[in-house]
Amino acid sequence: MTLTTDAPGSVDRDGRPTTPSEWIARAREVASQLAVDAVERDRANQPPVAEVALLKRSGLVTLLGPSQYGGAQQDWTTALQVVRAVSAGDGSIGQLLGYHYLWSWAARLVGTPEQIEAVEQAATTEQWFYGGAVNPRDSDLAIRVEGDELVFSGEKSFSTGGRISDATVLEGVIEGTDQHVFAIVPTKQPGIRFKGDWDALGQRLTESGGVVIDGVRVPWAAAAGYVEEDGRHVFVPRVYNTLNVPLIQIIFANIYVGIAEGALATAATYTREKTRAWPYTPDLKSRAADEFYVVETYGELRSKLWAAEALTDRAATYIEAINAHADSVTERERGEAAVVVAAAKQVAIEVGLEIGQRVYDVTGARATASSVGLDIFWRNIRTHSLHDPVAHKRAEVGRYALLGEIPEPTWYT
Repeated sequence: MTLTTDAPGSVDRDGRPTTPSEWIARAREVASQLAVDAVERDRANQPPVAEVALLKRSGLVTLLGPSQYGGAQQDWTTALQVVRAVSAGDGSIGQLLGYHYLWSWAARLVGTPEQIEAVEQAATTEQWFYGGAVNPRDSDLAIRVEGDELVFSGEKSFSTGGRISDATVLEGVIEGTDQHVFAIVPTKQPGIRFKGDWDALGQRLTESGGVVIDGVRVPWAAAAGYVEEDGRHVFVPRVYNTLNVPLIQIIFANIYVGIAEGALATAATYTREKTRAWPYTPDLKSRAADEFYVVETYGELRSKLWAAEALTDRAATYIEAINAHADSVTERERGEAAVVVAAAKQVAIEVGLEIGQRVYDVTGARATASSVGLDIFWRNIRTHSLHDPVAHKRAEVGRYALLGEIPEPTWYT
């Protein structure tokens, strides 16, 4: 394990970046450290405690935090580029960081101005790392109202961030109503029990197993977006509240593009250094890197990945445009952003899976050795790309292209 606090070359907050390009460079430094033993850590399948500590030391955890509290106050374009860069070194840690950015934005999405201020001050100064127990495919957590408190109970089969998070985002429905409530709570408390049962094909270090929520108490004042009017607690919805799903979906696309980038770079290094030219051909070459089919394959895969990156970057511009006027965003703007994000996600999946498979064509039989670890890239994309059926993303884009329809906001759209 190389990610100790005193490891040579470990990044820290000295020489703090100040520009987007510098933050992306910092993320690439982190990715380089993660890549050193990514295969060994994947095989061990242990909670990524040291990895999260590295993210905190690097300053990436507070990338979106307000500058007055010690955050970098960067925009989402930079955050997505950072997620992509980290994912190239380790897709699991890229996912953890991406989800962290989403949940660190939860107060902005649904909170009151006072809640946003309080949460962002505490989270930034204390360097909270977020997890979330909000899997919408499971039943909502049940919320009992007991005086001035809300009591959350229930179970979720997935909860990315799990045991290594400082704060957990909960979502539930008040019993006997259709009122949804988001709340941010400390992870380490008796009412939250993680099952530690995450053992998937890929993304093995994301702490995405099940969680039991048993009587977690939250004051009404911490119910995101609720205000008291005439003795009642009221939530006033706005279109911006529904941006959480396009945000997480564009994070997904950047995770996949980043993993594919890592696969292509790792394969290229292997081809240059270890793959042997094929001797049984009239067109003999001294090294594999000179063989036509090898060069042609890398050219094709690189071109496709650049295309996926370009579409993913375009989708990010829609998110930025919405963030520029969050209080007045229209349903049409939100819907068109969701469509472009859906297009980016499907292309990122297709290109990423193709790269994860075809790198073996240009590295050779010996590259299938377990110690090489090329399998990790395909496994990671294949696992996470099943989060929701990509066919529905294609259909969303199709309905927009054919009928001009935008998707209705749901927990997955």
